[in-house]
Amino acid sequence: MTTVFLRRLRGWRFVLFNAILGLAHIVVLFNAGSYIALLPHVSGDLGGVLPSFLTWAQTDFMVGLALGFPLARYLSGRIGDYRLLISAFLVYSCASYLCGASETLSQFLPARIAQGIAGGITLPIAQAMLLNEYPKRSKALALSVWGLFSITPFTIGMPVGGYLVYLFGWRSLFYLDFVLTMIVVGTLAALLHGRGFRRRYGRFDLVGFLLLLLLLLGLQTFLNMGNDFDWMDSPLLQAIAIVLAVALPCFVIWELGERHPTLDLRLFRHRNFFIGVTCLTVGFFSVQGLLSLLIVQIQLILGYSSELAGLALLPLVLFGAPAIAVMHILCKYVDARWLICFNSLGFAATFYWMGLYDDPHSFDQLFWPMVVEGIFLGSFFTPLTVLILHGLSGPLILRAAEVANLLRVTAGAFGITFQSIILFRRAHFHQLNLADHFGGRLSISYDPLGQLMTKLIEAGVAPAQVNATLGTMIKQEAAILSLNDAFLVASGLFLGIAALVWFAHPTHRPLPLTPAEELRELRAEELIEEMP
Repeated sequence: MTTVFLRRLRGWRFVLFNAILGLAHIVVLFNAGSYIALLPHVSGDLGGVLPSFLTWAQTDFMVGLALGFPLARYLSGRIGDYRLLISAFLVYSCASYLCGASETLSQFLPARIAQGIAGGITLPIAQAMLLNEYPKRSKALALSVWGLFSITPFTIGMPVGGYLVYLFGWRSLFYLDFVLTMIVVGTLAALLHGRGFRRRYGRFDLVGFLLLLLLLLGLQTFLNMGNDFDWMDSPLLQAIAIVLAVALPCFVIWELGERHPTLDLRLFRHRNFFIGVTCLTVGFFSVQGLLSLLIVQIQLILGYSSELAGLALLPLVLFGAPAIAVMHILCKYVDARWLICFNSLGFAATFYWMGLYDDPHSFDQLFWPMVVEGIFLGSFFTPLTVLILHGLSGPLILRAAEVANLLRVTAGAFGITFQSIILFRRAHFHQLNLADHFGGRLSISYDPLGQLMTKLIEAGVAPAQVNATLGTMIKQEAAILSLNDAFLVASGLFLGIAALVWFAHPTHRPLPLTPAEELRELRAEELIEEMP
């Protein structure tokens, strides 16, 4: 029988363990947050493919993260937490090197998926190991530290990633990941050497996992390729749609009948879990998609460098980290529904503010909304976690956290693609509308084209270049208006979240008993009264 070591790390080992797990967590999420800032550079270096094609690598990476969660649960019971963590980081390190060494998209994309799956395995294992080292009275502190690690890559990841590209090129990010993860592997191996584990022989839901893999990668591929391959006019996308239509009901039926499912759908019978996960996925769907869309488009539309584009999002960190600590305290005394509603209304107002952006030469119109958004980004996850877990106990808490994290990360991947679809569809609409406006087709008596051409000539534009300049201005303005539309859609979604959360049970008092639970309580009381 395997020896089990129950001792905790103490002193400098404990501090080093916290630091190295924090570094490991930041490395994985930093890659997810910073890669999107590199996208225009990567697309030009991997055969000159369209930037939309390189979005596949980001979304498939995030789907890989989601698929790593159920694998982590099963494999940790078979080979132990620390062995699995070190092995996953070794795979992540090798995949990072392959990403940096890739010359074509066909080499880069599989390496990114492998990197995502390995990274997804490390996240829940590292969190569980960190919590196990803290005494029970300090668990809240551990969760606060972990929450700070979680938000940091999404706030400073994009600026740092953009700066690295500016100095050393996009491949430096992946080579840096390779070096840092090897340091993590060596340090963890030294700290945890000799620590045993209690082997758990659980059944792995292979059929459910394969169906989930098919659904997530199939749907993500369908969304990724839709704009570039004309949706249902593509035979490949038609085939993918048919496969998804067959696989979805099969997955639901199989998981509801499985004792140890990959994705426990029975949790959705709990009202607070259902509403909380819906709010979490829709919210992260919008936030992740918009941040990714913004940092790419201000490079493509406004001509920002990768460094300056990252700095535009740096204000997110100013109030994001303090908001996490404040929210952990508030959730102990205030009904989480109030906090979620206030947070959602704040996001809705901020995104509406961003949706009014109209000056491509104004940095302030990007800076100040990002400062405000940082407050609501830092206060987004904690109250939703409280709502999701309210009324659950024992093993259900761990399963609920796993399902919520899997769906959240998947929603982030879908959100990136969805916002790109909005941008693609609305840009043509606005471009046609602006062309009609300046071409005089909307009003016979109003001639804005002649007035604008006169102003351009007076500004020093050569008459032969006026039409080309005007066309460039129309394309830029149409792209800005379509970007605004994406923010306005997200504003409406957050208004829906603010209303939906009030259908949940309040979190500051216990849930009412179901009829079956009331009957069990009554029988227990009767047995106690009958005892001599």
